[in-house]
Amino acid sequence: MAGEPQPDCLFCKIVTGDIPATIVRESDTTVAFRDINPQAPTHVLVIPKAHYRDAATLAAAEPGIAADLLREAGLVAADEKVTDTGYRIVLNTGSGAGQTVFHAHAHVLGGRGLQWPPG
Repeated sequence: MAGEPQPDCLFCKIVTGDIPATIVRESDTTVAFRDINPQAPTHVLVIPKAHYRDAATLAAAEPGIAADLLREAGLVAADEKVTDTGYRIVLNTGSGAGQTVFHAHAHVLGGRGLQWPPG
């Protein structure tokens, strides 16, 4: 069920502490941790603690938590000191867009030039 922890979800297991991660921020509704396969010097994932398949599902069901996710992504960028040089928040939705873990999450990328369109 949406919003409930899923026993086979990698990110749900990070939320519960069953799988370790390098946590950089945590709020009542979100957790932010370093990506294990970084694509930039700063690459942090921000996830809701509640399980939603993707960002669109999260936004439709829990707009307040979706806003928390984006606010925390901005705070991660500030903590990582990439706000002056620029950063990107990426929300992949669906496997065709590169989503590999089906738990809503935002990638915060910075610390290098980020071309458009992405490669």
